[in-house]
Amino acid sequence: MIWLDTIVQGILLGGLYALFAAGLSLVFGIMRLVNLAHGDLIVMGAYLILTIVSVLGINPFLAALIAMPIMFALGWLLQRVVLNRVLGPDILPPLLVTFGLSIVLQNALLEGFSADSQRIGAGLLETASWNLGPVTVGIMPVLTFASAILVIVGLNQLFYRTSLGRAFRATSDDPVTASLMGIKPAGVFAMATGIAMIVVTIAALYLGMRANFDPTIGPARLIYAFEAVIIGGLGSLWGTLAGGIIIGVAQTLGAAVSPEWQILAGHVAFLVVLLIKPRGLFPRAYD
Repeated sequence: MIWLDTIVQGILLGGLYALFAAGLSLVFGIMRLVNLAHGDLIVMGAYLILTIVSVLGINPFLAALIAMPIMFALGWLLQRVVLNRVLGPDILPPLLVTFGLSIVLQNALLEGFSADSQRIGAGLLETASWNLGPVTVGIMPVLTFASAILVIVGLNQLFYRTSLGRAFRATSDDPVTASLMGIKPAGVFAMATGIAMIVVTIAALYLGMRANFDPTIGPARLIYAFEAVIIGGLGSLWGTLAGGIIIGVAQTLGAAVSPEWQILAGHVAFLVVLLIKPRGLFPRAYD
């Protein structure tokens, strides 16, 4: 029964990693952009929510709703003003720009908030749990996992049931042909980054409520997001959930054996999947 509980906790932890990865997967799937600042943007979102909570004295979930349009606007501007200028067949310029953005964000957050760790208070949710017989689950991890599923369902509905989604898919498949049909790729890319930043805000909310954070933890969150995306298959949104669950279960099983093995076990699981399925579990076909 102990192992059953460990696996369940790992699955729920995978929901958090899926939230980290969903925005990264969205941006890559549409514009083939690998954003090295993704983890730092999550941390920035957490500080934004913390600031709103501190200033207005409101519930963190309400603060996240206020933060979402702000993050959307920042993402839209970032793509229009900076990233669209470096997109192209060469992947190196976007990598260098987002790497530089990562450094700038970390140092800006250090200047603004110091190196002290922070946490977004969630009240009773922090310790509330349900006893399900052999398994006890925390309400916060369940909410995180449910949010990950809702985000992925919402993004899939957006992709396949809306005109904006058709523009996303057309631009992703062939930007030149899409532009000939009246679609403006630059605007579509900016919209995609803005939506990805809304997902980043949701990930930041649960990151801040579930653990302490400081300005330097972004790269570690980026690694988990990358591993979840690659395990699931580049550009596959449901694959990110599968990838997050695999990493989460591996980490909890490793921690059950020895606390020092928690992080290592997740990385080993990542390598094992790559050895068996080099393109991930659910790869999208790219021309």
